Amino acid sequence: MSWFDRLKDGLSKTRTVITRDAAANWEMDWDDLEFALIGSDTGAKIAAEVVAETKKERERGTTFKEALETALMRQLEPDRTRQILRNVGFNLDVSRNMVAVKGKVVMVVGVNGVGKTTTIAKLGQYYQGHGKRVMFAAGDTFRAAATAQLELWGDRLNIPTITGPDGGDPGAVAFDGAQSRKARGYDLLFVDTAGRLHTKHNLMEELKKVKRVIDKADPGEPKETWLVLDAVTGQNGLEQARKFHEAVDLTGVIVTKLDGTAKGGILLPIARELGIPIKFIGVGEKAEDLQPYDAAAYVKALLDMPARQAA
Repeated sequence: MSWFDRLKDGLSKTRTVITRDAAANWEMDWDDLEFALIGSDTGAKIAAEVVAETKKERERGTTFKEALETALMRQLEPDRTRQILRNVGFNLDVSRNMVAVKGKVVMVVGVNGVGKTTTIAKLGQYYQGHGKRVMFAAGDTFRAAATAQLELWGDRLNIPTITGPDGGDPGAVAFDGAQSRKARGYDLLFVDTAGRLHTKHNLMEELKKVKRVIDKADPGEPKETWLVLDAVTGQNGLEQARKFHEAVDLTGVIVTKLDGTAKGGILLPIARELGIPIKFIGVGEKAEDLQPYDAAAYVKALLDMPARQAA
């Protein structure tokens, strides 16, 4: 199964919510569309904007489906034009194009239970597959299973993993990891952090400390701080992203478990309201199911539209 087909399968629950009231010829009542978008967790404001934009596109003579596609794209990537979407040569298979990383250290954050450690392992495999020398730092010292899990993945992938004592200082692990990466000349270090509720001030302050410690070990790093977000949480995920962004200045979001939810519309407010780039999306448990995010591919998969694949 191609990456695009996996993406379509993964978005099937969200697609069902959005398109369930669409007629066979893809016509749909405007109120039904608005309610469907809200049901997919775009939020009321963005749902209203998408409907208004779809109406405008319909007035220009485009089909309902193409009008909705353009409206969704303008929310996800306002600078991308309809012409780019329609370009005959536009290639939606982005799986072979490596997602660029600024700097050398990526700190990965998120609440409990979103799958940070597994996501880091998948990221390590992804960048390793693109020729990068990768290291891990097991900064979730408060959950022994997290350290063991990351070490196991490191062993499987031949990726060195810096660890510390159970219950130890996560900042010390991050410091050692950053120093080790620099000394050994590795391309990328992914720093795992303990899951924390975004509403707990002291835990968010600790996260800021970890970031400062990394900067001491490797000045200017981490240039990337990525939030792992569980799509199932819907609008609560938006609040999580907002609080983490305020605390540690996020540079990217990874949205996981899109295959297990009808709330895939949460990508729209993340992109529009927070303006944080979405780096990867997860549509399954396998490593290859974590794929680079591309707005055009996401929209076409969501609406089950044909996509031009790479040769």
